[in-house]
Amino acid sequence: MQQRYRLLELLADGRFHSGEALGASLGIGRSAVWKLVRSLSAMGIDAFAVRGKGYRLASPIELLDRERILAEMDAETMGLLGNIEILPEIDSTNHYLAMRASEGLRDGHVCFAEYQSAGKGRRGRQWISPFGASIYLSVLRHFGVLSDGPQGLSLAVGVAVASALTSVGVTGVGLKWPNDLLWRGKKLGGILLELAGEPGGPWQVIAGLGLNVSLPPGSAELIDQPWVDLQTVIGHDAMRHGPGVQAPGRNLIAGRILHYLLLDLERFAGQGFAPFRSRWEALDVARDRPVIIKELERQTRGFARWTIPVRYCYRWTDRCEKYCPVI
Repeated sequence: MQQRYRLLELLADGRFHSGEALGASLGIGRSAVWKLVRSLSAMGIDAFAVRGKGYRLASPIELLDRERILAEMDAETMGLLGNIEILPEIDSTNHYLAMRASEGLRDGHVCFAEYQSAGKGRRGRQWISPFGASIYLSVLRHFGVLSDGPQGLSLAVGVAVASALTSVGVTGVGLKWPNDLLWRGKKLGGILLELAGEPGGPWQVIAGLGLNVSLPPGSAELIDQPWVDLQTVIGHDAMRHGPGVQAPGRNLIAGRILHYLLLDLERFAGQGFAPFRSRWEALDVARDRPVIIKELERQTRGFARWTIPVRYCYRWTDRCEKYCPVI
């Protein structure tokens, strides 16, 4: 992967590079360059060659950069950050941190990846993870005794991500219980929490995020639900407000998300879900809308409601209530 990643660093600008120049930089022959470029398709990367010009990517890629991400941190969030790793390729950022957690990693240890070969979604679903097209990150955090346990944590993480996107000018993002970020009913991102611990605490939590930034057509075809990426969202805003709308780069987005996420994980550790409730209610796309609950062979219709302490309530027309705990 190291040589392939070096090739991508050379091609990331979206310009043509001759096979001879690429080979000289990589220390390989032109035929080896050709094979290396062809291998990029397995990572969801669209690269091509033009005789007499060389190789180029279909569109530029802004590679993740540690210093540019850290530029979005302040003194408080730097104090909450354990370490930051940016990996070219990995099976899953959540799995990577889970495997390393026993090594005594500090709270706030963060893993970003450019590409996931086995990205994880909720309930074992695959998260389509082409190279350089999204934000894939996971954060390790330990919690002591929590008054409500970890209930509501996935919602708090969603609030943090939505707040980060708002801060870079992305509007119209909503949250769908328990872990989806939506825009106009289409999935923009997803949150995956993996918890280990006793009912009364302490807890080890790995909070993972996949956020679509600019998905290539070939990878988008593999997604089995309505989806959207930030490129589309920002393009829509540009049509509404004029061409002056500037698309935020991946490093700005990654850094701002990390900033808000570290702050809000710390806030949740001290105060539980209470400080997030009003913001969650404002972002909840299902609140007061008709829903269908499927349980084995039975379906029940009702309306989505929020109730206290940290539960999702479905209220039926006969005024009885059914509560589904938030985890």
